[in-house]
Amino acid sequence: MNKPEKVTLFIQCLVDTVFPETGAAMVTVLESLGLKLDCPANQTCCGQPAFNAGHTREARAAAVKFLDIFEDAEIIVCPSGSCVNMVRDHYLDLFADDPKMLVRAQAVSRKIYEFTEFLVDVLGVESVGARFPHKVTYHASCHLNRFLGIDRQPRTLLAHIDDMTLVEMKGADTCCGFGGTFAVKYSEISGAVLAEKVKNIVDSGAEVVTGCDMGCLMNIQGMLSRKNIPIEVKHIAQLLAEK
Repeated sequence: MNKPEKVTLFIQCLVDTVFPETGAAMVTVLESLGLKLDCPANQTCCGQPAFNAGHTREARAAAVKFLDIFEDAEIIVCPSGSCVNMVRDHYLDLFADDPKMLVRAQAVSRKIYEFTEFLVDVLGVESVGARFPHKVTYHASCHLNRFLGIDRQPRTLLAHIDDMTLVEMKGADTCCGFGGTFAVKYSEISGAVLAEKVKNIVDSGAEVVTGCDMGCLMNIQGMLSRKNIPIEVKHIAQLLAEK
């Protein structure tokens, strides 16, 4: 693939409504690489929460709107592995019985990328000139790591942040217990899984925990806050935007 000059941003719900600093950091990094950015103001949810909860009709309606908005984009970049997984893989499930819509979904699925995947695999970037003089540990979120196979890319970018010490936590690739609606429907199981994750983060000795999905990071941040544990939580885009 030729390196694009223009990127269309898909900013998922949590970043748009709760963690806008993540989106701003991603913009900072991409603009520093000389890219022109477009962010459609009429974008909404990709439909993942409805799909995960079994509400197929509602998920399909959200997917149709997504395709209407993004199908003319040259390339789409999103700071969320779980949302990219929804568009890249599950849209094909949603429209498996609709040949016309399936073709549209397939076309879009080929041009949507998670943020770190785009930097490393499309742009060939390993260092963005970031500096973050702190001890950091990395949480490898489930959809990103297991479904999209993205693990090397964020670790490569983290390894090239100046003055930062990256420490591996035990079970870095185990679930944090979020899983979207899973955390609501099965709160006791979710809480137990999260408690193990937080223990591993604390035991790593890190000052900051980072990752590529704000759903997971929000979940982790919640328990750290409730337990008054002074470990910061930052999306990887925020670290890469530091100078």
